[in-house]
Amino acid sequence: MISTRQCSRSSCARPAAATLTYVYADSTVVVGTLSAAAEPHSYDLCAHHADRFTAPRGWDVVHIQTEFAEPEPSTDDLEALARAVREAGRPRQAQAFVAPAPVASEPRRGHLRVISNDA
Repeated sequence: MISTRQCSRSSCARPAAATLTYVYADSTVVVGTLSAAAEPHSYDLCAHHADRFTAPRGWDVVHIQTEFAEPEPSTDDLEALARAVREAGRPRQAQAFVAPAPVASEPRRGHLRVISNDA
């Protein structure tokens, strides 16, 4: 199944196609294939933003992959979507409403209550 991670750029909802990593010791930015798992110090970019990325002044950019394509839905994705649509379309069974137990007629204040001495 293809990852459903989105581009890290603000206001971009496209699916991620590449991973960008900063190598601070070498002043280098590495843009490569989408990593298998999201990394806390990396950024996922869509194909549009991966192709147009520019590094900070004085930094080198290393493109491990030169062409990025947005992932296509796999058959697993389509089957999961079809199952979700079928499940959402099923009529829901009415759940029996259970009334809460009646509360004593004595007013209750905080955690204290009055107990009568009538025995």
